[in-house]
Amino acid sequence: MIPPDWTAHHREEDGEVLGYLAPAGEGAYTPMTPFGHAAGEPGAEADARAALDARGLAYLADPWRLRLPGRAEPITVRIVEVGPDRMRVANADFGYEGADLGHVFTLDVPEPGRLSPA
Repeated sequence: MIPPDWTAHHREEDGEVLGYLAPAGEGAYTPMTPFGHAAGEPGAEADARAALDARGLAYLADPWRLRLPGRAEPITVRIVEVGPDRMRVANADFGYEGADLGHVFTLDVPEPGRLSPA
């Protein structure tokens, strides 16, 4: 669940949530993806909003690395869906034999520990 002190930032054209502003000290905010990863450095509210506007939803097209229990190396995944409480990522790692390509993993939101940019 997104922390209650985070403020949603919406795309102006259609109201899509691009991310959140997480308080980072007096007058400072960290821009966060909808699933809890920093999308920029802490700064003024306007700067945090600008960082989210500039990034848009591009993170959906990026490859990500997912840490799995009992496996030393993370696997490559693609984001399929992000909601306020859960997200789904699909296996995109040809070298991972534990699940077929496209296998979907469901993660809690925010997900700052197991998922990282590739």
